[in-house]
Amino acid sequence: MSKILIIDTATEACSVVLEVNGDLYEEYQVAPRQHGELVLPMVDSVLKRANIKLEALDCIGYGQGPGAFTGLRICVSIVQGLAFGANVPVVGCSSLQAMAQQAFEQQGAKNVLSAIDARMGEVYWGQYQLVDSLMILVGEEAVLNPENVTIDANGASSLYATGSGWETYSEQLNQAVNAEVLIETETSFPRASAMLPWVKYQLENSAAVAAELAQPVYLRNNVAKKKAEQGKPNH
Repeated sequence: MSKILIIDTATEACSVVLEVNGDLYEEYQVAPRQHGELVLPMVDSVLKRANIKLEALDCIGYGQGPGAFTGLRICVSIVQGLAFGANVPVVGCSSLQAMAQQAFEQQGAKNVLSAIDARMGEVYWGQYQLVDSLMILVGEEAVLNPENVTIDANGASSLYATGSGWETYSEQLNQAVNAEVLIETETSFPRASAMLPWVKYQLENSAAVAAELAQPVYLRNNVAKKKAEQGKPNH
């Protein structure tokens, strides 16, 4: 049995879950631009409710993105600090994978198209397929124009669509993937609890890493690089 804390602030939702030997303690709030104020009190709340200290955890999972740059930086910095101080390893989970996992757990979907509104006329995109109760990526995650998404139906008679990208760019995405194969569209944000299967899988396969190796996944690398360069001092 495991003791796992997971934190996610990659989207508009601020989400924390703690699993202790099968019991779940969860905090979740859709609160754009308030993650920095909410996340640590949420962590404190679940730890107190479970009567457990950080040092007793097997690992700390985190939403690695893609998502909002500020939210990703908040999450990674907090996770690194908590994990380093408690001397526990970390495991990252994709926001897009978590949304697909959520669609399976809540709706029974087995083939999922996850899309997060990436602003600037683009979406963060990933296609997932169920393998042994875990959503596995088909192809690669990407950031691209909604008109340019492609899918691999792989014999699936129906696909499930989830995420804010489908709300913002519904017409373009439906045209791009052929709306006839979609069974349902849902606008939802990833919950930390949906990251548990992936984090457990990685932990069981010795894929957890040291705290300082926690990294966000922006996908939009050129923008992230520009931001980093803008922050460099002039010489």
